[in-house]
Amino acid sequence: MPVGPFTLADVEREARARLPSEVWDFIQGGSGSERTLAANAAQFGRYALRPRTLVDVSACDTGLDLLGSALELPVGVAPMAYHRLADDEGETATARAAGRAGALLVAGIFASRTLEEIAAAATGPLWLQLYWLRRRDALAALVERAEAAGYRALVLTVDAPRVGRRLRDARNGFAVPAGIRAVNLDPGLMAASHRSAAGASGIESHAREQFDPALSWSDLAWLRERSSLPLVLKGILTAEDARLAAEHGVAAVVVSNHGGRQLDGALPSLAALPEVVGALPPEIPALFDGGVRTGADVAVALALGARAVLVGRPVLWGLAAGGEAGVDAVLGLLRSELEDAMALLGRPALRDLDRTTLAPWPGVPAGHRPDR
Repeated sequence: MPVGPFTLADVEREARARLPSEVWDFIQGGSGSERTLAANAAQFGRYALRPRTLVDVSACDTGLDLLGSALELPVGVAPMAYHRLADDEGETATARAAGRAGALLVAGIFASRTLEEIAAAATGPLWLQLYWLRRRDALAALVERAEAAGYRALVLTVDAPRVGRRLRDARNGFAVPAGIRAVNLDPGLMAASHRSAAGASGIESHAREQFDPALSWSDLAWLRERSSLPLVLKGILTAEDARLAAEHGVAAVVVSNHGGRQLDGALPSLAALPEVVGALPPEIPALFDGGVRTGADVAVALALGARAVLVGRPVLWGLAAGGEAGVDAVLGLLRSELEDAMALLGRPALRDLDRTTLAPWPGVPAGHRPDR
């Protein structure tokens, strides 16, 4: 990469220049008109920051404990499929960079490196994300492998009974290239994701074939019987579901609309965050993803009650722009920007970032995000 990068937008531009257009669309796109995708980022523009002065900010502490793991950064890597689309090292490069940053890595069920390879590369905590497959034997085998390899939590994505209508992929007839596979699952189970057809998405076809849309709250017991790992639910956007999650004994939730890739028109994640946090008991943390592009965005999400945030697309931008060093750059930028924000806010510890940190941005219409 050239001198810098100075912002994640710099990394994004470099990644776009390097990636094939259909891969870029797969990474970048949302569902439908991409209304929710755009709103995730725009929602941060509704908030102004309220700095306090004459506070000792000679040391800003970005460390925290999350489900028993000590982290140096309240920013983790969200679960995403096929990191090797962006760089040949794929998830192993991401794992090494996340470990150096002291950040959580949530490996995806459709990772393009084995669970064991990712674990061997990692020096920080790992969680494993799952979709609810019709093949429960495949799920059970993954859970067993993850626990044996040292993963510390299971993250069940609950907002995908089917894949949303992702028009960029359909227009491109996108399918996963033959040389890249979800190596932790039987090739026969993944075959549809590799089938390209005009006007159709191989990703959507695979999900309709393999995802079980009958998943309900009662099914969580089956998963818990097979593992002692903490269970995290990803895709919670309402107080009703937050309360049900607590009743069903989950360890944490992720407030997420799947990066705008599922229900177009769904609440922006940041708009849903206070509602979800308010419905959870204090011992169940809410994580957050959706539209984070600066360290100040991280501060806003933490001030609204998130314990930590997860970032997705920017990590793949970093991989595409510079491999492992590119992911280092992305996580390093977010850390330095967060530390800057904490110092200039007069809030040197994460616990100091509360609702008094924020005010409505004066005169900004709903959905507008000031230029950064």
